[in-house]
Amino acid sequence: MPRGLIVGPLISVRLDAFETFMKSHDIEVISSKTRQDLFVDFAEKYKDVKAIYLSAFGVGTYGPFDKEFVNHLPEKLKYINYSLAGYDALDIAACTARNIYVSHVEKMIDAPTADMAAYLILASFRNTTHAQNNLRLGRWNRGVALGNDPEGKMLGILGMGGIGKALAKRMRGFEMSIQYNNRNRLSAEVEKEYGATYVSFEVLLQTSDVIFVSVPLSPSTFHLLDTPQFAMMKPGVIIVNTARGKVISESALVTALESGHVAAAGLDVFEDEPNVHPGLLTHPRCTLQPHISSSTKESLYNMDTATMKNMEAALDHDTLLTPVPEHKHFFGA
Repeated sequence: MPRGLIVGPLISVRLDAFETFMKSHDIEVISSKTRQDLFVDFAEKYKDVKAIYLSAFGVGTYGPFDKEFVNHLPEKLKYINYSLAGYDALDIAACTARNIYVSHVEKMIDAPTADMAAYLILASFRNTTHAQNNLRLGRWNRGVALGNDPEGKMLGILGMGGIGKALAKRMRGFEMSIQYNNRNRLSAEVEKEYGATYVSFEVLLQTSDVIFVSVPLSPSTFHLLDTPQFAMMKPGVIIVNTARGKVISESALVTALESGHVAAAGLDVFEDEPNVHPGLLTHPRCTLQPHISSSTKESLYNMDTATMKNMEAALDHDTLLTPVPEHKHFFGA
């Protein structure tokens, strides 16, 4: 019986790159074809497995990683090594109840996600999506509103973690001012490094020309931006989101866009993926991407490498390198 399992396809689709590691650590790729087959195999063939690599792509084959899924995991499983940074798809409370500890990926997605956010900000400022659509329709630039320069504008970052810091670094190159709101204020040294000023949530909404959303999805951040919050914002504000779609009420955002209170939106995530609100699809000043911020060849490979390092730590040293925040205290972090 193997010590470790790969559940779902590697996100980099580069299984060959990890074959030597998998062989030396007795890790198998699970062959179950359906959710029910998977549950049977967990209970029988793989009941003594200690750690699993859990692919975000496994949802397509095995369904949600909910409480039912967690309760059917192998009897002796101790570690889940999740292949993404965001782990809201996995029921962490159910894992904790079973004394199963979870790791995720840190830092690997900061640069590519910040790159996408910078693109969405610039496209929103310069109205390039409407201009490109006009061009493809043979209308040249007729009817396309003039854009704005980013220089001298205020960027408000909701969530000044790794991605927020990487974006601040990039947008300072466009001479934007940076303010942020975070669960915990950064040190004065870090604020100076990124040229960022801490403000309250309300002040950030009221004074930012661009609001970038980079907070994890949780009960406290669900619809963090809704009708009351949009009403607080400056007329002509730009909204950019690469975090999770459910952090923003799409219906409220569409209403704000249609009224002109929100001038433009750049979105890589949506409330009901892969479905997108029709009002976003038809609005000329929405730049939309199909959740690809971190999807580069390099970053996906780096994420798989980091996940395998967590597998190695779990199997060889009975620990995790990057546990999810809810489990850090179990590892002295």
